[in-house]
Amino acid sequence: MTRRILLLAHLGREDSMLAAREASAQLYGSGLSPVMPAGQQAHLEARFDGLDHPTEVLGEEVRLEDVELVMVLGGDGTILRAAELVRHVDVPLLGVNLGHVGFLAESERADLAQTVQWIASKSYSVEERMTIDVTVWHHGTKVAHTWALNEAAIEKANRERMIEVVTEVDGKPLTSYGCDGIVLATPTGSTAYAFSAGGPVVWPEVEALLIAPISAHALFAKPLVVSPRSTLAVEILGRTDAAAVLWCDGRRSVDLPPGSRVEVTKSPLPVRLARISTTPFSARLVRKFELPIHGWRGPAPGAPLAEPGPMVPEVPPVAWAQRAAGDVGAIDPANEEHA
Repeated sequence: MTRRILLLAHLGREDSMLAAREASAQLYGSGLSPVMPAGQQAHLEARFDGLDHPTEVLGEEVRLEDVELVMVLGGDGTILRAAELVRHVDVPLLGVNLGHVGFLAESERADLAQTVQWIASKSYSVEERMTIDVTVWHHGTKVAHTWALNEAAIEKANRERMIEVVTEVDGKPLTSYGCDGIVLATPTGSTAYAFSAGGPVVWPEVEALLIAPISAHALFAKPLVVSPRSTLAVEILGRTDAAAVLWCDGRRSVDLPPGSRVEVTKSPLPVRLARISTTPFSARLVRKFELPIHGWRGPAPGAPLAEPGPMVPEVPPVAWAQRAAGDVGAIDPANEEHA
């Protein structure tokens, strides 16, 4: 049975075109069938005066459902574009980073040949990333519906005017404030726009919804993490005529006049990402952000089972009387009073 690998590359970047030609040749040489969209294939053939190996055209010779894997060459933006393509099919994405940080990518440009070999030997696993459904209402009328892998970002439409919003969780109002915007994100998006807005980094396997205000004028405007079963909503108040715009993954936009309401819930359709390593997310953070870890010694080694070490006594509780008196020195546990 023919194993088909769809190649998606950023057509506007020379390094991406070179990587696509190289990856296509390596896939064919490994016994796999490279597949490309018609426009990308024509672009490559025009740029390099043809290809020295056969390829198949997506939508003409091959259906998307017949593809085993999508190999994405580019940055996170290119991977988000690929996620749109596979939204309704069971095909995983494997990103090769040609951009800057590339949190969604699995490997780097220098590892391209090795990545092809991993694909050829099926040495990859697939994990699911939570996405969100986004619905826009205006004065009670549903005007738009879309989705996002990273975030739904509500931003002020005019540079000189901040927007007035009220946030809501599970049908109950939380707080209102003026701001430049607000980000409603997934754990995957916690290292993207929400991170820049001061939101927390959430491990991908944690299912949650995030709220991160952007430059809010309020005493209580902290980032929040809520249940994935919750419904988040943001209303654009009509106290001023300042309008907003909704951007989902920076790719799909909806205008939000005053009186608009944006609702966000967990989507039943995840995005599937192929993984070729078991590198923990903490190590990915260290590598992508170049975090300083010098001096780390690691967990204390356990004692051998054959030679158990001495028992370590538990730290005793502090008696309420000593707490009240401010004396938290050595305390005899026998003198502790229990209620």
